[in-house]
Amino acid sequence: MYTYIVKRMLMLFPTLFGAAVVVFLLLRLIPGDVCMLKFGGEGGYADPEQIKQCQELLKISDPKIKQFYDYIAGFVRFDLGKSMWTQQDVTHEIAIRFPMSLQIAIMATFVSVIIAIPLGIISAAKQNTLIDYFVRAISIAGIAMPSFWLGIVIILGLLIATQAWTGVPWMPPIFYKPIWVDPVHNLSQLIWPALATGYRYSSVATRMTRSAMLDVLREDYVRTARAKGLIEKVIINKHALKNAMLPVVTVIGIEFAFLMGGLVVTEQVFNLNGVGKLFVESVTQADYTLTQSLVMLVVFIFVMVNFVVDLMYAWLDPRIRYS
Repeated sequence: MYTYIVKRMLMLFPTLFGAAVVVFLLLRLIPGDVCMLKFGGEGGYADPEQIKQCQELLKISDPKIKQFYDYIAGFVRFDLGKSMWTQQDVTHEIAIRFPMSLQIAIMATFVSVIIAIPLGIISAAKQNTLIDYFVRAISIAGIAMPSFWLGIVIILGLLIATQAWTGVPWMPPIFYKPIWVDPVHNLSQLIWPALATGYRYSSVATRMTRSAMLDVLREDYVRTARAKGLIEKVIINKHALKNAMLPVVTVIGIEFAFLMGGLVVTEQVFNLNGVGKLFVESVTQADYTLTQSLVMLVVFIFVMVNFVVDLMYAWLDPRIRYS
């Protein structure tokens, strides 16, 4: 196991390097110039001399090989550079936004898990009954409804409800405060996007849990347990559930990685200054430095989440051994 862990950690470096090459090349192929946007705006006129000075200052006019070398050298030194648009440290820009996105990801994943696993188990145990049909219906509805639409419905519902009850419409907090600083402020801002996103992602996990449980409940050892007289609750909780969790853990892990990368549309709907909104701003401003760093952050998160999921496989199923 330890050898496997070391190998996976070493694999992280070529994976990140390959992603860095792809990201660097793709960004240079996208039309747009941060200097032109700064001084000329969309379709405006900019003084060529100003553009040239800006490109030299930001090293955009340097040969692509040199730009790539500086880019990789910065990552090796843990120096992400400065934003081309704001001239702020990229590390600082991300550090301001990341805690909010991390908390939403954790809360949404928690909502997804507490909805998906119980409903998936109940749906499988009550296959082809009204309960099963109901669970499948709300799962399909969750998959069909985009998170941003559900977010808009939640906002409208809160506005109408608070206006009717208190006479003052609900207004979400503008600035983020950590939960340990001001729990009420924090939760009133983030609980609603977490619920909207968590329900959307729980729909996929519910269907996966149901499918996995149905497969496990058809296994011979489950039939043997029933023949011995064990009650269904014990069979499900003690014998079937752990084996059915392998594909579910994979789905939840991938969902968490997506959430950690930022929720672009949901953050726009709820006016949250998270990583997703920062990513949109960096792309629209042609801020290569910031965009590269954000994409690499997402790649790193995906690699680490997949690594943790693999380790959880061995914990859930002792038959799995890595060498």
